[in-house]
Amino acid sequence: MAEKIRCAHILVEKESVAKQVLEKLNNGGDFAKLAEEYSIDGSRRRGGDLGFFGRGVMVKEFENASFALKPGEVSGIVKTQFGYHIIKRLA
Repeated sequence: MAEKIRCAHILVEKESVAKQVLEKLNNGGDFAKLAEEYSIDGSRRRGGDLGFFGRGVMVKEFENASFALKPGEVSGIVKTQFGYHIIKRLA
């Protein structure tokens, strides 16, 4: 069976906003609350939770960053065609 992981993300349009959000996370901010406040996609209502997914589902940059994380880890800023993501691996 193919490996599946579960991630949440915060997606913003500008790198400057992504840097602000990352700073708040690094200072103990709550990932889900920050996703609800800042994220520009539909997952914001679920605290950024994207559910489980396998390889080949997400765009390459997002997939590579997601699968490199250990559960509980948060990425740096990941740029894709959709904007700037901060990713948290949930499982």
